[in-house]
Amino acid sequence: MLRWVRQQLGFDPPHQSDTRTIYIANRFPQHGHYVPQKFADNRIISSKYTVWNFVPKNLFEQFRRVANFYFLIIFLVQLMIDTPTSPITSGLPLFFVITVTAIKQGYEDWLRHKADNEVNGAPVYVVRSGGLVKTRSKNIRVGDIVRVAKDETFPADLVLLSSDRVDGSCHVTTASLDGETNLKTHVAVPETAVLQSVANLDKLVAVIECQQPEADLYRFVGRITVSQQTEEIVRPLGPESLLLRGARLKNTKEIFGVAVYTGMETKMALNYKSKSQKRSAVEKSMNSFLIIYLIILLFEAILSTILKYAWQAEEKWDEPWYNGKTEHERNSSKILRFISDFLAFLVLYNFIIPISLYVTVEMQKFLGSFFIGWDLDLYHKETNQRAQVNTSDLNEELGQVEYVFTDKTGTLTENEMQFRECSINGIKYQEVNGKLTPEGFSEDSPDGNRHSLMREEELFLKAVCLCHTVQINADQTDGADGPWHANGIASPLEYYASSPDEKALVEAASRVGVVFTGTSGDSMEVKSLGKPERYKLLHVLEFDPNRRRMSVIVESPSGEKLLFTKGAESSILPRSKSGEIDKTRIHVDEFALKGLRTLCIAYRRFTPEEYQEIGKRLHEARTALQQREERLADVFNFIERDLELLGATGVEDKLQEKVQETIEALRVAGIKVWVLTGDKHETAVSVSLSCGHFHRTMNILELVQHKSDSTCAEQLRQLAKRIKEDHVIQHGLVVDGTSLSLALREHEKLFMEVCKNCSAVLCCRMAPLQKAKVVRLLKTSPEKPITLAIGDGANDVSMIQEAHVGIGIMGKEGRQAVRNSDYAIARFKFLSKLLFVHGHFYYIRIATLVQYFFYKNVCFITPQFLYQFFCLFSQQTLYDSVYLTLYNICFTSLPVLIYSLFEQNVHPHVLQSKPVLYRDISKNAHLGFKPFLYWTILGFFHAFVFFYGSYLLMGEDTSLLGNGQMFGNWTFGTLVFTVMVITVTMKMALETHFWTWINHFVTWGSIVFYFIFSLFYGGIIWPFLHTQDMYFVFVQLLSSGSAWFAIILIVVACLFIDVLKKVLYRHLQPTSTEKAQLTEAGSGINCLDSMCCFSDGETACTSVRRMLERLMGRCSPTRVNSVCKVTEETCI
Repeated sequence: MLRWVRQQLGFDPPHQSDTRTIYIANRFPQHGHYVPQKFADNRIISSKYTVWNFVPKNLFEQFRRVANFYFLIIFLVQLMIDTPTSPITSGLPLFFVITVTAIKQGYEDWLRHKADNEVNGAPVYVVRSGGLVKTRSKNIRVGDIVRVAKDETFPADLVLLSSDRVDGSCHVTTASLDGETNLKTHVAVPETAVLQSVANLDKLVAVIECQQPEADLYRFVGRITVSQQTEEIVRPLGPESLLLRGARLKNTKEIFGVAVYTGMETKMALNYKSKSQKRSAVEKSMNSFLIIYLIILLFEAILSTILKYAWQAEEKWDEPWYNGKTEHERNSSKILRFISDFLAFLVLYNFIIPISLYVTVEMQKFLGSFFIGWDLDLYHKETNQRAQVNTSDLNEELGQVEYVFTDKTGTLTENEMQFRECSINGIKYQEVNGKLTPEGFSEDSPDGNRHSLMREEELFLKAVCLCHTVQINADQTDGADGPWHANGIASPLEYYASSPDEKALVEAASRVGVVFTGTSGDSMEVKSLGKPERYKLLHVLEFDPNRRRMSVIVESPSGEKLLFTKGAESSILPRSKSGEIDKTRIHVDEFALKGLRTLCIAYRRFTPEEYQEIGKRLHEARTALQQREERLADVFNFIERDLELLGATGVEDKLQEKVQETIEALRVAGIKVWVLTGDKHETAVSVSLSCGHFHRTMNILELVQHKSDSTCAEQLRQLAKRIKEDHVIQHGLVVDGTSLSLALREHEKLFMEVCKNCSAVLCCRMAPLQKAKVVRLLKTSPEKPITLAIGDGANDVSMIQEAHVGIGIMGKEGRQAVRNSDYAIARFKFLSKLLFVHGHFYYIRIATLVQYFFYKNVCFITPQFLYQFFCLFSQQTLYDSVYLTLYNICFTSLPVLIYSLFEQNVHPHVLQSKPVLYRDISKNAHLGFKPFLYWTILGFFHAFVFFYGSYLLMGEDTSLLGNGQMFGNWTFGTLVFTVMVITVTMKMALETHFWTWINHFVTWGSIVFYFIFSLFYGGIIWPFLHTQDMYFVFVQLLSSGSAWFAIILIVVACLFIDVLKKVLYRHLQPTSTEKAQLTEAGSGINCLDSMCCFSDGETACTSVRRMLERLMGRCSPTRVNSVCKVTEETCI
C-alpha cells in the first residue's frame, strides 16, 4: 500500500547499487537467501497529474504566483472581517482564473494520459513456460524474454539474444529517438545467437550484469554470463547489444531480447526529463511592475487609514448624529480598529493588481504560438517540415535577441558531403569522371588515363572501404549474386551511414574502383577493380569525441592482422611514425583553406604476438563493469600508435541557401553572431568568410594554439590594445578550444572585453560543454544580454539548453537538438523571419498587453481612492460589486486579448526587408521604466479626468434629470464607470494598427455589451440578489442629455492628450518603426479602415486625414491581401 501511495505521489525510491543483476527469464538462484532486486514496471508515464493529486498539486502550483496568492489573501480577509465589498468581488475573478487555468492544464494532461494508455496497452509477445504468451506492454518485467517482429517498435530496452539470422545480427532505425534514419546493426553474443527457437531460449540459463539506467542513448556497459554444462562463459555487452525502446526493427524477420530497463527507466523515458524553466525578460518585468503596484496599493491603503483617523479626530466626524456608535465599538481596541480599517481599504483598492493578467498572458502565448507553425514562409517543401514550437513561454524573447550562437555543420551548411580531393602518399588527387587523377594531370594525359591503381592508392581506398560504420540496403545484399541485375549490369549500391562524411567517402571509393559490397557474418566484402576480397572483422574501436578517431582491426585474405584508423589530423598525425607526414600536413591545410572537411587515414600491421596481447587487453577492458570507458580509452591509445600514414581526404559541405544574407541581416539588426564549431581552424575560417560571418575587409584577430596561461593572457592584452588602436576598423576574433579553456580559467574579464569589441567571433575545435560555457559566460555578463543558440546535432544540445532561446535545426544529425530546443526550424535562413517578424510582433503585442492591463486597473481603482475624500474615508465603494467583478473578466478583457494575437504595427514584408527596425525593440525598449511610467501616469491622469470631470459637470446641487431628481452616489459611480469602460476600450483602439473584423467585433462589441448588460442588470428586479442598489439607475442615467454630453466630453478630453502626444512624437522624434509605417503608406500598403482611411482627392480635411493616417499607421486585411501580389521591392 505504501509503495502504491509513493508511486501515486510521484516518488521513485533511489537504487541502492551501482549495477543491476538480471536473471534471464527470471530464473532466480534456488540456494541461499537471494532477495531479488526491485525494478520499475513497464508503464510509461508522461502525465503530470493523477486523479488523486490533480486538485492539490494544481492549486499549489497556481498559488505560487504572487497575484493569485495575493487575491486569495484578500478573499480570506473579506470573509473574516466586515469589508466594504462582497467577498464575491475578489473570489469570483480568482475562481475564474484558477478554473480556466486548471481546465487548460487538466485537458493537456488528459491527452497525455490517453497517449500513455495507448502505449502501455499495446500487445506484445513474451516467452513464458516454454511458449509465446500474448500480453500488454505494461506487463513486461525486467528479465522477460520478448519477441519483436519486423517493423515493430521495441517495447522496452532489450539486450539482443538472437535473431532469424545465423550470426545473431539485426538492423534497427532510431529515427524516433535521435532522428537518424540510417540502419544500425546490432549483434547478439555467439552463445545466445544460436538459440533461434522459443524452446531453446526457454532452456537458457544466463545472468546479465549491467549499469543502472542513465539517459545517454549511446552508452551501455554490461556483461552476460552464460552457463553451458559445467562452464560459465562471460561476454561483454555494449551499445551494439542494446535495442532501445522506441527504435524500430528493420530488414529482420524477428528477434528475441531480454528486458533490462523497463518503463520510466528506459533510455527513451529518461530523455523526457524536463528542461530547466526558462523565464522571459517580459515575465521578469511583469513581476517588477507587480511589486511597484503592490507598493502603490499599500501606500493608498495606509494613507486612507491615516486620513480617516485624522478626520475622526473631530468629534462631529467621529460620531455624527445620524450614525452613532454602539457600546462595543466605543470600547474596542484602537490598534485592532486601525488594522481592521487598513485591511478594509486594502480590500477596497485591491483591484489595482490585475489578477486576470496572468491568465490573459498565458492564453496569448499559447494561442499566439500557433502562428509560427502556420507560417508558410517557415515551411520547407523539400523535407515537408514546418516550424515547431516546443515551448510558448518565450515567444516575445525572439524579439529581444542580442547574441546568436550557431553551430556550423548542418546549421550553416547542408550536411550533404561531396568528395572533392584526397592526398595519397604525399600526392594530391581529384576525382575526374570516376577516376582518381593526380593533380596537374588531365584525363587525356598519359598518366591521367589509367585503368589500374597503384599499391598505395589501392591500400588507401581499401582503408576507406573497411574503416566505417556504413550499412547497405539489405534488399541489395540478399541475392546470391550481390548487387547485379540478371543482364550483368551493376546497379549502384544504396549506402546508409550515421555520418555523411563516411557515406561520401565510401561512395567515392566505389566510383573509382574499390567497392564495399557489404558484410556477411563477421566478414567485410570488398571488390577491388572487380576482384572480390573478404576481410574478417576482428575488432571495432568505436569513434568518440575525445579521441576524435575510429579504427577497425581486420584479417586480410592472406592472414595478416591490420589496423585501419581514420580521424582528425590532430589525432592521427602525432601518432604516425612513417609515411609522407609533412606533405600530408601541408595538403590538409590546403584542403581546409578551401573550406573542405578533412580526415587523415593511417594503418598498422600486427605481428601474431602483438595481436594476441591486444586481444587480451581488449577483452579485459570490455568485460569490466567499473571504469570501462577509462580502461577502453587506455587500450585504444595503446593500439592506435606507431601508425603508417596513408593519406587524407577532403570533403565539401555546401552552404545552405541564403545563409550569407541571413547573417548580414542579423548584423544590420544589431545582433552579434558567434560561430561555435568542432572543425579545425583553417576550415572554420574559410567557411566563415564564404558565409559572410567574416568580411574580407575585417581585421581577423587570432587566439589559437596557446599552451599556458601566461602566453594566453599576453596575447589577450595585445589583442585588446590592437582593438583600441584600430577602433574604426571592424574586427573578427578566432579562438580555439584549448586557448578558450585557458582564457576562461583566469582571464574571463579580459576575454569578454576583447569579444564584445569584435563584430564577429569564431570558436573552433570546441567540445559540446565548451559551447555551453561560452553561452553561459555571455549570458551572465554584467549587461545580461539575451542569447539565442541554434544547432542541429546532439553536440549542440548543451548550448541550446543554456541559452535564453534554443533553436533546433531539423537536419541530418538526428532530432536530439530539436527535442531539447524551444523552437525548431528546417533551415537557418528561416531565423530572420522568426526574429524580425514573429519576434517583433510577439514582443510589441505582449509589451502593450502587460502595460495596458496595469493602465486600465489604475484607471479603475484610482477614482475609488479619490471618492474616499468625499465620503470621509468611510470605505464606501464607488462602483457596484457586479461591476467590480466583471470589469476585468468581461468588459475590458477581449479587445486586448485579440490585439495581442493579431496586432501588426508594421507590415511583415517591411520588417523582414528592414532588419534595422529590430533595434527599436531591443533591450526591452517597450517594457522599460520610461514606458511603464508613461502608462502609469496616463492611467492616473485618465482616472482624475473620469472622477473630477464627472464631479464638476454634475456639480453639487445640479439636477440632471428632467423631473428635477438629483443624482445619487450609485448614479455618479455608474457615470464614472461608463466613461472609464469607453475610454479604456477606445485607448486600445488607438493602439491598434492592424484591424480585422474580429478586432472591430470585440472592440465595439465590448462597449455595446456593457450597455446591454447594464440595462438588463438595472432594469429588472432579480429575485436571487440580496440587494439591488442599481435598480433603474442606468436607465435614468441614459435618459439624461447632460449625462450623454458628459460622457462624450470626458472621453474626448482623456484621449485628446494621448493623441496629441503621439502626433508630436511622430513628427518631431519619429522612431525607425514609425518612419517605416509612413513608408508603407507611401508604397501602397495603406489602411482601408473607416476610422482612418480617406480618399486621395484634396478636400478641406486632407491635412487632418493625412495626420490621422500617419498617427494610426494601420493596415487592413483586404489591403494586405493585395500587397501579397506586389513585389517585395514595392513594400520597402
